[in-house]
Amino acid sequence: MKKDLLTIKHLTGDDILSFIDRGLEIKRSGRNTDRPLRGCTLGLIFEKASTRTRVSFETAMTRLGGHTLFLSREASQLSRDEPIKDTARVLSRYVDALAVRTFSQAMVEEMAQWSKIPVINALTDRYHPCQILSDLMTVKEKRGSLENMKVAWVGDGNNVAHSWIGAARILGFRLVLACPEGYEPMPEELEGAGDNIRVVRDPREAATDAHVINTDVWTSMGQDAERDRRLKDFQGFQVDEALVSMAKPEALIMHCLPAHRGEEIAEGVMEGPNSVIFDQAENKMHLHQALLEMLIAGP
Repeated sequence: MKKDLLTIKHLTGDDILSFIDRGLEIKRSGRNTDRPLRGCTLGLIFEKASTRTRVSFETAMTRLGGHTLFLSREASQLSRDEPIKDTARVLSRYVDALAVRTFSQAMVEEMAQWSKIPVINALTDRYHPCQILSDLMTVKEKRGSLENMKVAWVGDGNNVAHSWIGAARILGFRLVLACPEGYEPMPEELEGAGDNIRVVRDPREAATDAHVINTDVWTSMGQDAERDRRLKDFQGFQVDEALVSMAKPEALIMHCLPAHRGEEIAEGVMEGPNSVIFDQAENKMHLHQALLEMLIAGP
């Protein structure tokens, strides 16, 4: 039976740890990995621009011995309003898995419903599960464990924040999200959340004694018309040296990139000794290898 990755919420704790541990094993082995996906093809359907997600998926598939086929919306019949269910059923006969980066979560879910092959959410406006898996992999790599930790999220309650909430629900770590008024995570994402997940207004409250401080751009793709207002509304939510000083001395500073240095994160913090931002970016490739291997070839 095929398995999709549409949101973190559909995974178990064992699923998450299996992906992370396999990703770390692949990273340690370097290029001396097996090539279990020889002859397999990964289809990439991207409606949003990408650097890290596209390159990491393509490189991951190559290292596993497989191939990738990139389809932008404009280069496919989706641009001419072909039904998603038709595209999904046809591509299921050509490729072995699909990674979809788009706006609508409903589009990815419909693609998975009609597809006979694994479908991976490579980002939607609602969730970014692959990002969180590689982030958690980075935390475990640096800390040795995901237990007994406090994670601070500072900024917009966006798709990445939603996926951190899903991970905290499953794994039980403390997650404190500091968001300006009006920029909180969607209420349904917080519905039924345990005591380990809180939303606050003060970034200092979130950062105090945190083991991880994470942030993202204040203006995401598709929100450019809101940029001036957001720059004003997010004042005081920069991850700067003063905020980092409130966290644990060994706190990890994370950002999923691309970053607007001097806005959501200070230059000195991004280049500082606690930053694991570029390890975090590299780990997308290793995590994607684990993900593709396990979804296509099986455990």
